[in-house]
Amino acid sequence: MKKFLGLLLCCMVIFVVGCKDDSTTSSKDSKDIENMTFIVGLDDTFPPMGFRDDNNEIVGFDIDLAKEVAKRLNMKLILQPIDWATKELELNSGRITCIWNGLSRDPAREQAMTLSKPYLANRMVFIVKDNSNILTKDNLKGKKIGLQAGSTAVKALEKDSISKDVTQSNYENNVLALTDLSLGRVDAVVMDEIVAKYIMSKDSSGFKILKDGLDEEYYVVAFKKGNTGLADKVEQALEDIINDGTGAEISKKWFGEDIILK
Repeated sequence: MKKFLGLLLCCMVIFVVGCKDDSTTSSKDSKDIENMTFIVGLDDTFPPMGFRDDNNEIVGFDIDLAKEVAKRLNMKLILQPIDWATKELELNSGRITCIWNGLSRDPAREQAMTLSKPYLANRMVFIVKDNSNILTKDNLKGKKIGLQAGSTAVKALEKDSISKDVTQSNYENNVLALTDLSLGRVDAVVMDEIVAKYIMSKDSSGFKILKDGLDEEYYVVAFKKGNTGLADKVEQALEDIINDGTGAEISKKWFGEDIILK
């Protein structure tokens, strides 16, 4: 009888442990994040949100925000470039703590990940060569469009009626897409307006933005599904940064104005 009770107790322990929600163990429930390693997954070719400068250092608007959050929460920040097309796999595997690099909110991502509140508004726009005779979205019919694989630009274009009249060409990042645009291999590129405007602010970019755009979007920070403890603390730190004016200073540094959502 004692052997039976012992075996039964052992099985109950195994069952309870085996049924425990993985979302609470993978991140230690984020009850105490002080001194934790905060690994930010990003696309390091996405100016001005996150990119490499002339010294090969990763810099950008989102980078400055992440640094400020990590400092206030006393976390060790690590910037980890990733393949944007496999970002959810990187997050779910635990190789990164969050995705923070111009990540747009959409229903599929809301289902797959825990997302912060939006902190920037954005929309997708069409970029063409500055000497192009393409002036409106309708002029894109029969043309070849470049997009970053795994980005919401793909979904935004596919939702628009123009999608059935164009040929899509996916790229690893926007830099490669813009390179092919400059070489005439594609006729236009769909990308984030925030990024496009930053590129347009540079001398002799050789591109222009069409007035016709696509859906409005919002930038968020993404965490592994269920990791609400860490998400809440990062979100609160980000809210404090916005409320005390630090966010405005960072925004003016990169955009020349305060465009952070209040």
